Amino acid sequence: MSDQLLNLRNRIDAIDDQVLQLLNERARLAQDIGHLKNGVVYKPEREAQVVRRLQEGNPGPLPAESIAVLYKEIMSACRALEQPLTIAYLGPEGTFSEAAAIKHFGHAAIGLPCASIDEVFRAVERGEAHYGVAPVENSTEGAVNRTLDLMLNSPLNICGEVMLRVRQHLMRQQDDLTGIRVVYSHAQSLGQCHEWLSQHLPGVETVRVTSNGEAARMAAGNPEAAAIAGELAAERHKLNIVARDIEDEPNNTTRFLVLGREAVSPSGRDKTSLVLSVHNRPGALLDLLSPFASHDIGLTKLESRPARGTAWEYVFYLDIEGHRTSTNIQHALTALEGHCTFLKVLGSYPLAL
Repeated sequence: MSDQLLNLRNRIDAIDDQVLQLLNERARLAQDIGHLKNGVVYKPEREAQVVRRLQEGNPGPLPAESIAVLYKEIMSACRALEQPLTIAYLGPEGTFSEAAAIKHFGHAAIGLPCASIDEVFRAVERGEAHYGVAPVENSTEGAVNRTLDLMLNSPLNICGEVMLRVRQHLMRQQDDLTGIRVVYSHAQSLGQCHEWLSQHLPGVETVRVTSNGEAARMAAGNPEAAAIAGELAAERHKLNIVARDIEDEPNNTTRFLVLGREAVSPSGRDKTSLVLSVHNRPGALLDLLSPFASHDIGLTKLESRPARGTAWEYVFYLDIEGHRTSTNIQHALTALEGHCTFLKVLGSYPLAL
């Protein structure tokens, strides 16, 4: 070993010693803060502010995304010293929902896999989990309607959002494509990989299941089956990935909501989600949008869903820029009330990091 290499490694060891000492000092301070907060372990707005500040001051060479990953894990480990958070997600293990929960809350959180999106909501509402993570839209396949429908009547608040780059892989017991007779996956994933399946596995049966994790579990028990899922599912179910990144759109991304029982304070860079319905008359949609324009509020999403129990009536889901406590949003909401038959603020929360 050269003297230069030995010197560099010795310097890294010295830095690691300093990092270890500082990490433990940070953990002790976090514990002190936790005692002052009377048991409030997780503050979404504060954690978003910490990560953004560090990303903005980051001189490199580590990219901003790596800074977010590192500090979310540090904060996750510090939270767990007081009380590990339990996070409900659409299971079983290995789903993209689990990957989103890990991305947002870190590996020190305790995952609670649920059989359906409905059960994710119920687990948080009943207090079995501190927070839940549920998919709400995909850049290729559009809205996850069940999540939107549940938000309409749920007492839960949106406390955050997670953007997850979805990489779809084909996995099975064997190590090649030979002998595949059926492919299991969630309906959204099958839609996202339609062209690849048509080209590489023409005529092979596709079966929709409740989640990608369930697809991987089923493929693990059938040598003639394959599953479309993420890398985490292959790891959890000990499957071989026989084709990587088979999604038809290379920038395929799914947005997840973080659901909790309490409201979130402003972080300085926030989003507010609403659901509302308007009178069925000419110009109603224009009346819905005009208060946002007149109060200089950016509209980032508008989604419509049929209203239950009433033919040809719709509810609208909106995402707007800013926090519900800001003056311009409060004025816009007041102006909206005169045009709406129903209005509910689903939550204000930090923008995804």
